[in-house]
Amino acid sequence: MNDAAPAPTPAPAPRRARVRAPELIGKGGWLNTGGKELTLADLRGRITILDFWTFCCINCLHVLDELRELEEKHRDTVVIVGVHSPKFVHEADHAAVVDAVERYEVHHPVLDDPELATWKQYAVRAWPTLVVIDPEGYVVAQHAGEGHAHAIARLVEELEAEHGAKGTLRRGDGPYVAPEPVATDLRFPGKAVVLPSGNLLVSDSTRHQLVELAADGETVVRRIGSGERGLGPDAFSEPQGLALLPDGRVVVADTVNHALRVFDPATGAVETVAGTGRQWWQGSPTSGPALEVDLSSPWDVAWWQGRVWIAMAGVHQLWTWDPEAGTVAVAAGTTNEGLVDGPAAEAWFAQPSGLAAAGDRLWIADSETSALRYAEAVEDGYVIRSAVGTGLFDFGHRDGDAAQALLQHPLGVTALPDGSVAVCDTYNHALRRYDPATGQVTTLATDLREPSDAVLAGEDIVVVESARHRLTRLRLPEEAVRVDAVAHRTQRAATEVAPGTLRLDVVFQAPAGQKLDTRYGPSTRLLVSSTPPELLAEGEGAGTDLFRDLVLNPDVTEGVLHVSAMAASCDDDPANEYPACHVHQQDWGVPVTVTESGAARLPLVLAGLDG
Repeated sequence: MNDAAPAPTPAPAPRRARVRAPELIGKGGWLNTGGKELTLADLRGRITILDFWTFCCINCLHVLDELRELEEKHRDTVVIVGVHSPKFVHEADHAAVVDAVERYEVHHPVLDDPELATWKQYAVRAWPTLVVIDPEGYVVAQHAGEGHAHAIARLVEELEAEHGAKGTLRRGDGPYVAPEPVATDLRFPGKAVVLPSGNLLVSDSTRHQLVELAADGETVVRRIGSGERGLGPDAFSEPQGLALLPDGRVVVADTVNHALRVFDPATGAVETVAGTGRQWWQGSPTSGPALEVDLSSPWDVAWWQGRVWIAMAGVHQLWTWDPEAGTVAVAAGTTNEGLVDGPAAEAWFAQPSGLAAAGDRLWIADSETSALRYAEAVEDGYVIRSAVGTGLFDFGHRDGDAAQALLQHPLGVTALPDGSVAVCDTYNHALRRYDPATGQVTTLATDLREPSDAVLAGEDIVVVESARHRLTRLRLPEEAVRVDAVAHRTQRAATEVAPGTLRLDVVFQAPAGQKLDTRYGPSTRLLVSSTPPELLAEGEGAGTDLFRDLVLNPDVTEGVLHVSAMAASCDDDPANEYPACHVHQQDWGVPVTVTESGAARLPLVLAGLDG
């Protein structure tokens, strides 16, 4: 006789919410489809992943790289569609989107949506956002930020099994059609440096090489690197910044390899000196032996005060590499995205992308805040100050007093002999000048195409015209160019919220087979602030819950809520002593307007669907 209780019937898997996916519309049309206009009906039977991105956004570029493996592994069942949703005015230019698709090797269809029509239809609030649509045309998941590739890969396998059994999965070639390659000596070059020989070394980013040019800036002397992505002695992955070391070697910001390399012009040798090849995530070490610490998209480098300073665009910080000690360390920034000046450890940056050392100052092109900033040594460390720029949402082309001058996503900065600095004002296609002595901003040259760096060569300045695939030599003008002033704000409409208490809910559902990792304390983090600071009467600061009641100041009717959320989830397998864990994180800047008819709840989806 068997007295054992019968085994419990397993609970049925929870049914996914079924929300019909809105149609894909965008006035810019389609890229990478051979001229074909795609509709959701064309994608029926396939698992579709919409990647809402904009090409200025470093987190969006991280997601492009995260998705490459999934895209290759499931190419007969999955179609990734990039929905380009611009932040800056320049990013609404169709030709610029065409350039970006080639520059970042986007090998899937892209919808150019300059008016954010599809963004609004899908209620997207952040770059990047991923939306998964099942083969029957229903939205089944949404993820904001980076770090979700593992969860989406698991969901794809579930959808393949489910719809394969139902007969609703259609396998075959996707709609991607590769554009015709174009022959040029450089392809979207990033940065340049003058070698002791007088030749110019250029990072040829899209071709994953360094190129040495003769002093004329045109004649190719040699190429360094195989041209294939990699971290070996003969490979790079979208290299950017270059800086000359005192011994004549060149340190290279090998951006997508998340590493620093050193190139010896005398021998041609390349070695890795910092980084592991893995991207830094919250909780990882921020200092230590250089080859044991992860980095995150180093975009530029400069030799200043006996160390190499690194514009760590991927985490909105400045780091340093000490060649003698063989160590790296965070030097400034909190990883929060924004414009906050003050002591280095408390400052906020937004994708710093250009550096230039000039005496006691290190100039910084802080691209996402459209700002020119600088680090300065003080008695007890370093302080960060802003010269031009006010924050994440205001940009344009306006000369005059620095307090009201505007830039648009600058990527490069160059110290000039008279103590002023030249700024590669990338999305304004201009070279600008800031003079600390007068506090004035002027325009030196226009009709440059996405200038990303500039170097001095005798009495000339050589500009890297990234989107024209060339170096352009200019004589520094004695008088500025006159430009009509233009000011912009981001295209995103403000969210209307009700006065009083606003409930903030960050929606996070751990991926299937995972749970929140609480082994070492809370596995979630929420940080809230506002611009202006007076917008919030209560609710500012850090906490571990992914919800919070924010009390709005009745005297402030508009502003921006800055929300940063993080959640760590691990495999839910009690038998596994060392489960695989993943960090999900995202920063939101949410413009809000306070109105009586506004919403009393603000949901922000980190992962899952808002019920």
